[in-house]
Amino acid sequence: MTFANIGSLGTLPGRRDELVSLLIRPSAALAEVGCLLYEVGVSDDEPDIVFVAELWVSEQAHRDSLALPSVQAAIAEARPLLSGVMGGTRFHVVGSPLRAH
Repeated sequence: MTFANIGSLGTLPGRRDELVSLLIRPSAALAEVGCLLYEVGVSDDEPDIVFVAELWVSEQAHRDSLALPSVQAAIAEARPLLSGVMGGTRFHVVGSPLRAH
């Protein structure tokens, strides 16, 4: 069952664009492990927050991605940019009006 992870990452003041640059680097490895969608966004209303919407073939694929060396390296690179404020939710997708069920 498709798995969704929708989250927000707080950055230190003025560091949002650095985190965005890191998160949008091309990664064939994410697709290979089962990532269907990985969208990064920002809002002028929250200048120190980065939003991420992810869709995975399964919850296990998401967990597997966290073990990838490239993902571990990106996490280590991102840590100094983060404020520690994080939010989000995870859920199993049950359907969509945009595709057949």
